[in-house]
Amino acid sequence: MARSMTEEEKQLVHEMLRRARAAMTVAFEFHQEKVDDLCRAVSWATANEATFVALTEMSVAESGMGNADGGKTRRFKIMGILRDALRQKSIGVIEEIPTKGIVKYAKPAGVIASLLPVTNPLVTIVATAINALKCRDAVIFSPHPASRRTALETVRVLRETLRREGVPEDLVQCIDKPSIPVAQELMAICDLTVATGGAAMVRAAYGSGKPAYGVGAGNATMIIDETADIAEAAKNSRISKTHNNGSGCSCDGNLLVEDSIYDRFLEQLRKEGGYLVSPAEKKLLEAAMWDAEGHRTLDTVARAATKVAERAGFKVPADTKFLIVPESHIGKEHRFSGEKLTTVLAIFRYQSFDTVLDMVDQILEVGGKGHSTGIYTFNPDHIRALALRAPVSRITVRQPQVSANAGSFTNGMPMTASLGCGTWGGNIVSENISVKHFMNTTWVSVPIPEDKPTEEVLFGRFFNSAIIPVSAPAPL
Repeated sequence: MARSMTEEEKQLVHEMLRRARAAMTVAFEFHQEKVDDLCRAVSWATANEATFVALTEMSVAESGMGNADGGKTRRFKIMGILRDALRQKSIGVIEEIPTKGIVKYAKPAGVIASLLPVTNPLVTIVATAINALKCRDAVIFSPHPASRRTALETVRVLRETLRREGVPEDLVQCIDKPSIPVAQELMAICDLTVATGGAAMVRAAYGSGKPAYGVGAGNATMIIDETADIAEAAKNSRISKTHNNGSGCSCDGNLLVEDSIYDRFLEQLRKEGGYLVSPAEKKLLEAAMWDAEGHRTLDTVARAATKVAERAGFKVPADTKFLIVPESHIGKEHRFSGEKLTTVLAIFRYQSFDTVLDMVDQILEVGGKGHSTGIYTFNPDHIRALALRAPVSRITVRQPQVSANAGSFTNGMPMTASLGCGTWGGNIVSENISVKHFMNTTWVSVPIPEDKPTEEVLFGRFFNSAIIPVSAPAPL
């Protein structure tokens, strides 16, 4: 049973909110150049190589999850989020539509409550700080207890940067002793919550009584059809599956491979460092990765493939990068068809494209609906068919999923650390959370020439058609 919040904790959270609102009063007078300069300052303070490496290593050491070398490559994410932020206006007039007599003005959203994931506190903190500062918001972070020290140190660096720039440090704050009651109170009193983490966290954010952006669960499912470049697809699958030890919700989870190229593709995966588990090893792996109630075991989440295999009770070569599990069944009872969040990849065989579209639907019903899928193909009809059918917010074509659907320098997706999954995933938005989600807008409307079509035009062929008589109401 969850404990109640103490009076001391309540006073602390409310004091943080008071300081955040006071800091926002100062920030409201900032001009566009000022907030852009602050975005650059906090980005450099954390994304410079020395600091980013130190904080990444701290995060892995503290949580035991992820991979320091893989995590270091996430510097590009901060730079990309900064790039996108600098290219947008966030103060004053941000859009004009003369034909409609509309002018839009940007205003701050308010004090943001940011709930952090255990596996990626660094990038999530900086991404949120960039977007919040860009819009003259303040943000209070609530870290996961298992990555608390990393979050506090990252926020300390951000606060020191703001102090050096002569602006209120309290635009960025972090809860020192996180807990569920404290997080719930924070969400209840702030103006907007951004929740990046597990399903329980997102449900709590939506139940806080305040507006919230949440993210849905991932279970990235990739189609490799008969036209695919097998070497490219296998390499990208390895990149995506092993990034930060498979901790990201965008890491490849399931590969659906066309029958005629299945064997060649599987061999290419082995060349990329994949280890094909035997039927006996598959049983051991399932027992190690899920407990009796079907919950993922934390000591196999975001761990190296050799460690996962060791935990399961079998050995793999020391240079193994990921484990490949052949699968032919889909459903909640077939656990490898769901999200794995580690260096384990399920591989399926399919015979026709209509069949594989059905398989994607079935897998997404197990988990990951609304999040993302991808395809390796040079057949535009296959891309179109998948786009029309799949209940996901983003589809990548011939790209490593983990570094593509959250934005990259080689595609046009907005850079983000939080991926909305639409109503499919229980979220309010089906796009990448970015600057526009951190602001309010005021629409100013002036008169325009009348734009009123005739009834004949509006009703088309139904105009003057037979009218259905209205029946007299039945007696009460």
